[in-house]
Amino acid sequence: IETPLAYSDTWESLEDFLRSMALRLMLMKDVMKDSATIAVHLDPRASHYVKILMDEIFGADKFVNELIWSYKSGGASIKSFARKHDTILLYSKTRKYYFEPQKERSYNRGGKPYRFKGVEEYKDEAGNWYTLVNRKDVLNVDMVGRTSSERTGYATQKPEKLLEILIQSCCPKEGICADFFCGSGSLGAAAEKSGRSYILCDSSELAVDIARRRLEK
Repeated sequence: IETPLAYSDTWESLEDFLRSMALRLMLMKDVMKDSATIAVHLDPRASHYVKILMDEIFGADKFVNELIWSYKSGGASIKSFARKHDTILLYSKTRKYYFEPQKERSYNRGGKPYRFKGVEEYKDEAGNWYTLVNRKDVLNVDMVGRTSSERTGYATQKPEKLLEILIQSCCPKEGICADFFCGSGSLGAAAEKSGRSYILCDSSELAVDIARRRLEK
């Protein structure tokens, strides 16, 4: 779920936004399977407020992860550190949730082989050595570039790679993914490529039109 602040602020105040999100989160919880998880994408202005909401609605013991989506895009400021990440809160409905760890490369120090007993190592095209480890909670995924083939022009479009990581980790192949603020339809495109069924919703006619045309391709 990406919080729907698309082309203009949808809510008059933070309090209005949180009230709206609380209602929607309760409705989403009702339609989730017991094995399901829910991922909510937020920027630093609201992440800590929504975490309190989700602790209350789902239970603090249902908190699974705070994922950091790290990217290179965006500007810099002379009055703060450059803002280069968003937060994704991951919660489950019950403690019996589905999760399949994905692997990622972890490069050896200096790119040299360790030769530890029982540790399988690999060498990349540049000659650097690495091992495969369970994916960490910092997801380094670039934003959709201006020349990317998946770019739709929608203001809050998320990269398919980011959604693929979440889908493959949290949804079995026979499961159904849902995005209730679907925007440009990135979850649908990623689910299609990952072999999962999906449901997309949005109150914006523009978002529905963009998502439908994208998925028809």
